[in-house]
Amino acid sequence: MTIRRLITRSMLKNMRHYFLYFFSLIFSVTLYFSFVTLQFNDEVLEQVSNSSMAAAGFKAASYLLYFIVLFFVLYANHLFTKRRSKEIGMYQLIGMTKGLIFRLIAFENFVLFSGAVLIGVVTGLLSSRFFTLILMKILEQDVLVRLTFSSKAIMQTLGLFGLLLLVILAQLYWLIRRVSLLSLFTASHQTEERVKRFSVWQMSVGVLGILLIVYGYYESTQLFADNKVDALLRNMLLILASTIGGAFLVFRYSVAFIFNLRRLSKNGHLTTTDVLAVTPIMHRMKGNAKSLTLITVLTAVSLAISTLAYISYYSAEKAVKNVVPADYALVTEKGPAFLALLDEHHIDYQAVTYEDIYVKFDVANLLKDPDDVNQIFYGENASKRLISQSTYEQLQGKIELAEDEAILTNMVDSVTKVYEVKKQGEIDVMLETLGNRLQDKLKIVDVRRESTLTQNGSNGVIYAVLVVSDAKYEQYKEFYGERQRVPQTLVFLEDRNDILQAEELYIQSGADIRDIFELDGKQIIVKQNSYQQEWQEYMSIFGMTIFIAAFLGLAFLLTTGSILYFKQVAEADEEQASYTTLRKIGFSEQDILKGIIWKQIFNFGVPLLIGLLHSYFAVKSGWFFFGAELVAPMLIMMALYIFMYLVFMLLSVHYYKKVVKGSL
Repeated sequence: MTIRRLITRSMLKNMRHYFLYFFSLIFSVTLYFSFVTLQFNDEVLEQVSNSSMAAAGFKAASYLLYFIVLFFVLYANHLFTKRRSKEIGMYQLIGMTKGLIFRLIAFENFVLFSGAVLIGVVTGLLSSRFFTLILMKILEQDVLVRLTFSSKAIMQTLGLFGLLLLVILAQLYWLIRRVSLLSLFTASHQTEERVKRFSVWQMSVGVLGILLIVYGYYESTQLFADNKVDALLRNMLLILASTIGGAFLVFRYSVAFIFNLRRLSKNGHLTTTDVLAVTPIMHRMKGNAKSLTLITVLTAVSLAISTLAYISYYSAEKAVKNVVPADYALVTEKGPAFLALLDEHHIDYQAVTYEDIYVKFDVANLLKDPDDVNQIFYGENASKRLISQSTYEQLQGKIELAEDEAILTNMVDSVTKVYEVKKQGEIDVMLETLGNRLQDKLKIVDVRRESTLTQNGSNGVIYAVLVVSDAKYEQYKEFYGERQRVPQTLVFLEDRNDILQAEELYIQSGADIRDIFELDGKQIIVKQNSYQQEWQEYMSIFGMTIFIAAFLGLAFLLTTGSILYFKQVAEADEEQASYTTLRKIGFSEQDILKGIIWKQIFNFGVPLLIGLLHSYFAVKSGWFFFGAELVAPMLIMMALYIFMYLVFMLLSVHYYKKVVKGSL
């Protein structure tokens, strides 16, 4: 028999085993090539050129995809090689040299990789257009998306998978050269390690694992408490180590020990579920601890990335309103011209005109740690804006204020949660003009996060606005005396369909230009963005980042789900002989399937549950840096992950069902 014929017959005979491996290769090529093609798409390049953050995000995402693809393919190859170990041993037993066996399997892998790259490039090319359409939708860009074929993307993909093929061939060479013949015949029936008996030591380590996870969760809730920002990196590494290490100890010791106690409590009276679900889980869990821990961590990472990305997208409207709370903010003498144009073109709107006053105030009494005031406000010399109660009520609704009371608004979550700003307290207010000084005390009755005025003209990390009673406002205004002030106006359009025409009139009137000055011989134009312009800028900066994070989250999700599925397929094949024995001694197909379903619920449910908890506490510790909403985005993403894991679990049950049916 020629080598070519032997290779052909071997591949045809092992088609069932090749399918999963071949699918994993196609999936990896499709995933990677579609993303790389995006990087060389003209429409995407135009958007990336407007944002250095997006360009850096694409580069970082490429390296993360390297890791995802490398891990996924190597794991799939490990399962594939393990399932073929007996075949490799048989080749040696009939007299084939190790060099000949290596060349045979190397050629098979070359054929598989070549076919996978060819199919993956075609599917990746088609999927890249789909992902580009989604990206343009997020960015709200109305452009014609063409099917782009990039030679650079092809070369980058060929380079990566060529390198990956060399790594796999090196592993195969080591396996064939170094592993004994007996090990090859028994490899497919071995787990990493089986549990024979349990001890107090194992129980103690299992409890320690649970405690480590609980400790990590607690520390994540205290990450920004007591102003621990200076030790942020150290605390994050500590949380990461405790949660990952705790998960490993739980899988390695706690689960098997708890199940063993359950089995012992029954005094030998075992049910079908005990035989077909609990016992296999108990004896495999210790050997599978590493892989299950890794799957759990990847699930948590992917869910956290996806949730934070969705929080940013979900909160985009509120984030933009924090900067421009109205459709238009008229802050220059060109404002009346814009309003006149709106009237001329019969565009209905509501306008709120106000005059703000700049004051200095010290909010140390509102902070849990008064020393934080220098980090938030740059100290008591920070200038902030002040408006009257009547102006605030036109914008936000009715409030009750005594003459010496005030409200602090525009206090974003990223400040109030990190520095723990109290809702009530006293502040010192100071006004200065022409050598005169007025000092006053105000009682803060509430601290609110909603945006009242546009974010301009304030110093410090935040753009706080002080709201005082009308009487107090008039007192401060009288102190400043008659000044040349330009009344500022917030404009709200009645009909959103007028937005495009209003944008043209806004630019035409010149109200979008806040200031023009010379710097180093160059003319600098300071713009006053409308809500629509600010929205477009926000999406151009963060939209790309949101898309990249969501893409990586999807890649992690599909990878971890596929790995769990592949693992269950391998275990099903290993246990086929056991199912044959069970059928012969009287277990029905339904009895066996009932135990298998409980086993799959555990195998998929436990990594998912721990991953959900990990991601929840990770996101909760710093979600406020990414947006203004937590609950809805997190629940939606968790529901999506649960659904996807349910799909993979049902696929596993279906495969087990085929194995059980074929066991007799």
